[in-house]
Amino acid sequence: MRPQSTTETSPLQWGETFRDGSRRMVGNDQLRANLRNATETIRSKRDARAAETQNWEELRDAGAAIKRYSLDHLADLLEELEANVTANGGIVHWARDAHEANAIAYDIVARHQVDEVVKVKSMATQEIGLNEYFADRGIQAVETDLAELIVQLGNDHPSHVVVPAIHRNRSEVRDIFTDNFEDGNRPSSDDPRELTMRARTHLREKFLNAKVAISGANSMIADTGALSVYESEGNGRMCLTLPEVLISIVGIEKVIPTWQDAEVFTELLPRSATGEPMNPYTSWWTGVTPGDGPQEFHLILLDNGRTTVLADPLGRDALACIRCGACMNICPVYRMVGGHAYNSVYPGPIGAILTPQLLGAFEDGDPSATLPFASTLCGACYDVCPVKIDIPSILVELRRRSVESGAGSTSGWGAAMKASSEVMRSGRRLGAAETLLPLGRAVADKEGRITQLPWPVSSWTKSRDVPSPPTESFRRWMSRREKAER
Repeated sequence: MRPQSTTETSPLQWGETFRDGSRRMVGNDQLRANLRNATETIRSKRDARAAETQNWEELRDAGAAIKRYSLDHLADLLEELEANVTANGGIVHWARDAHEANAIAYDIVARHQVDEVVKVKSMATQEIGLNEYFADRGIQAVETDLAELIVQLGNDHPSHVVVPAIHRNRSEVRDIFTDNFEDGNRPSSDDPRELTMRARTHLREKFLNAKVAISGANSMIADTGALSVYESEGNGRMCLTLPEVLISIVGIEKVIPTWQDAEVFTELLPRSATGEPMNPYTSWWTGVTPGDGPQEFHLILLDNGRTTVLADPLGRDALACIRCGACMNICPVYRMVGGHAYNSVYPGPIGAILTPQLLGAFEDGDPSATLPFASTLCGACYDVCPVKIDIPSILVELRRRSVESGAGSTSGWGAAMKASSEVMRSGRRLGAAETLLPLGRAVADKEGRITQLPWPVSSWTKSRDVPSPPTESFRRWMSRREKAER
């Protein structure tokens, strides 16, 4: 297979550890309210769609099998894809890393002498920092997905793979539009319909004038050379059909063998992502058709660390992700701190296993090495994953690597674990420690929470509440029961 990963760091994360990010976010009450309302709504819709789909578990099994087969045969499928895209009039480029992908895309745009392009929502372009790369060279990349537009106009970062502006409420969106739209198009209220209409007016001119569009793809079909985009607003279809030139930047793991395989994901993805039986707009394109749609099509196949992840017997399963976001909507950690705390394009449980692997965090000491610890290991992410990625098992393995490499170690953590192990390995010492439980109840608030403790355990309560100890320990309860039965 032609693409080979390099040691060059891609612009995935923004330089802050999860610990620092979560401390900053956990105290934002408005953020937590926004996340709670949005994720609960999406989760309930997803659960309803899954329950009414009689063959839901069979679909999950099929999706998992297709993705595993595709990863096992990735080299052959990519070569087949390249041959079919080329036969259909497209041009295929191979990019080892973010720099190569951005440079290829920029060269194409520069040849057409434009200073603005329209974009379909794309995690791959977020991963490689394409918007920033273009901006540094005088080209504006206009996001046309409503949530991505909100994030872009607000000088913000996406916080969810499906709903990038999930951390914003409609009043905040109104303020962003008021600050960025022209006088005649500024919203007068935070009514969702009005906000949507204002955004549509703003984007319509962009669509009609665009000469070049940039997209990602939800999947690529090896045996036909076709690509797909699933979306809910129609902006993607405008980008895929109106401009003269289309550039698609897609991670190599998105290839699947056949059209029949695509049927499985057409059922799995919308139900898992937004709780819909199907996406309002499902667009497919295959190369170039004279007189219909873009007359120049470029496919940039992105590695950027993926072949390194592929070589990992356990961690490679992270590449099976179809970017539905279901694991984020159910994760208690994500729902508490939001996507920005992960400081990664890919937040939540899937980001905790994918980002550090893509960045080689355990070898290079990258801050993302701490991400595998951003989990309670409750297993809910595995239960909802449409392709059955065993995220909890991968998290445990990556934690081991993080500790052994020292990349994910934190100040005082080793000493604290050693001290606690000395207590817990002895029944006598554990029993003695339990005599201190009344002190915990004394400092708890009326709701039974301990919110502040002195140093050194203050580092724990800065970002977490501790439940008040019970009035009676299990050890004492058992002793009392045994005495009563004698």
